[in-house]
Parts: sequence; structure tokens; C-alpha cells
Amino acid sequence: MASVIGVRFRNAGKLYYFDPGPFWPTAGDAVIVETVRGIEYGEVVTGVKEVSDELITPPLKKVIRIATAEDAQHDADNRAREKDAMALCQAKVLDHKLQMKLVGCEYTFDNSKILFYFISDKRVDFRGLVKDLAAAFHTRIELRQIGVRDEAKMMGGLGMCGRPVCCAQFLGDFQPVSIKMAKEQNLSLNPTKISGICGRLMCCLKYEEDHYEATRKRMPRMGREVLTPDGAGTVVDLNILKETVRVRIPKGDGAEQKDYPLSDIQRVQAPARPIRKERAEDAQAVDPDALPAEDDLPDVSPEEDYLAEFAGEEGISEDEALAEIREIAEEDDVLPDIPDSEEE
Repeated sequence: MASVIGVRFRNAGKLYYFDPGPFWPTAGDAVIVETVRGIEYGEVVTGVKEVSDELITPPLKKVIRIATAEDAQHDADNRAREKDAMALCQAKVLDHKLQMKLVGCEYTFDNSKILFYFISDKRVDFRGLVKDLAAAFHTRIELRQIGVRDEAKMMGGLGMCGRPVCCAQFLGDFQPVSIKMAKEQNLSLNPTKISGICGRLMCCLKYEEDHYEATRKRMPRMGREVLTPDGAGTVVDLNILKETVRVRIPKGDGAEQKDYPLSDIQRVQAPARPIRKERAEDAQAVDPDALPAEDDLPDVSPEEDYLAEFAGEEGISEDEALAEIREIAEEDDVLPDIPDSEEE
């Protein structure tokens, strides 16, 4: 365990840990710290606390000092100079006819380096641009190519919900998002409705995914027969957030649909498969004394054990369970390690 403080250098940027040393800053204070880029001005997000050594990337650098009013003014001056640097760099990009779009610019606190961020569909040879910028600013120049999500994080904007985009407000790191999450949440698979301003899948699809996965495992599958307080019926719809199941129950010549809480639903276990006549005759003809000892019996393979467990949980036969597992695997582009059935 080590005593650290959490420091953030830009709005919604990643949180970094530093050793407070003799200083004990609180959340909201500004500090001057040393980073791999040089001396930086940052804001304390979390006060002094104990964290495990696994969460710390050694070596843990110390806080140089608590920021003063002069440090705050110097940081504000750097922010103002970034606008002029962006304009000059944009002009140089046009002069060199480079296929790149400038997104942002940052001065390090000690003015030892200027960083320019850009996006491009391909690799860009910007060696000539760096030489011109170094001659103009008389300092080190660094150009970094970023992705469209990083561009949205730096530029900001409004999402389709009407609120500022999450990445520019509070997200420190981007989490992987897949189209399977939208399908799991019964959302429209229209790309225009599930994509953010960056053109990628919305980060908010990840927020409720764990709840959907955990709840869906406790609910029956679509099309399964279940028992309700009003009798047996077939599952036609699931509401994951409300944890309710819509069941179609036969009524005379027709049927009615009704929503039930998950606690009122009971799954119907599939009946045991009858033993074939020839197998039953063979079993009767076997001498019990000739059977092998229990220790000599072959172990059931993990695949067969998993298949039987899955079939028992879903109340279906093993052949039906095998077909469902393959269907899920084909949707996820994953081939299950399950033996073929006897019929194939």
C-alpha cells in the first residue's frame, strides 16, 4: 500500500497517481508535478489515499509543489498561446500540402515542448513540417496521430441524448464496445441510431451491459414453455430492466399475452428421453458381475458434462442444447469445442 493523490491534466483526462511527499493537497487544488513529458500543471481530483501497489506504475513521481497564483497565470497564458500555435501550424500544413487534420495543441508547463494532435486516414511524412515549426517556435515539436474517438474527446459536442458527450465529460479511458451489446439490449441495429458523433458505437452501450448479461442468464429464453400462476404458456418477450416475462397463454380457441415478474415464472423441465428398445434388451442381457468396477469406468469429458448441464438448465434435450450452442457460436464467430452429435 502507498499514499497517493490522483491528478488530472486536462478535462476528462486520464487519472494519474503521484506521491504527495510532504504536501497534502485536497481535491480541487492545483499542483506542479513531473511527468514523462516534463513539468506539468494539473488538478487534484482525489486527495491523499491508500492504494495497492498493483494500481501504481513505478516509479511513482513526487509532487514538486502546490501551484501558486503565478503558476495558474502561466498555465492560462499557455492556453492562450495554443490558439496562435494552432493557426500557424495549420498554415504550415497547407503549405506542405499534407493530408492531415489538426485537432488540438498543448504547451507543456515549462514550455519545453509543443504537442500537436492530428487525424489522418494514412501515414503522413511530416518531417518537413516539424522543421518549419521548430524554427518558428524555437522549441521541441511533437506531432501525434490520434483516432476519431480521441478527436471527439478533445473537441467535445452534444450526443443524441442532448447532453455533452461522455468522453469529454468524465470518461478517462475508452472501453471496447461491440454491436453485440446493442443486440443484447434489444436496440435498433441501425448504425445512425447507435453511433456517436465520432462515427463509432456509443460508449454508453457499455454502461448497462453487465446488468443485461447477468439478468438474461436468470430469465427463460424466447419460445420456451414456462409455468405461470395462470397456467402454462410460451415466452414471447423479455423486459430486462423490469425483470418481467411476457407469456402467451392458450385460452379456448385463442390466446392471451400477459406480463409476469420473473419470480412468478417456473421453467418446464424437458422429459427424459426414452431408452431405445434394443438398448433396453442389451442392458437386461448383461451380467451384473461382468460389469467393470467403478474406478474402471471412463470419465465423462468436459464437453459432454457441459452439454448435459446446459440442457438441464434450459429444460431441453442435449441435441437441442447442441444446436443452440452452435447457433450462438455462429453469431459470435466462435466455434465451440463440442463433439458432433450421433446423427451428424
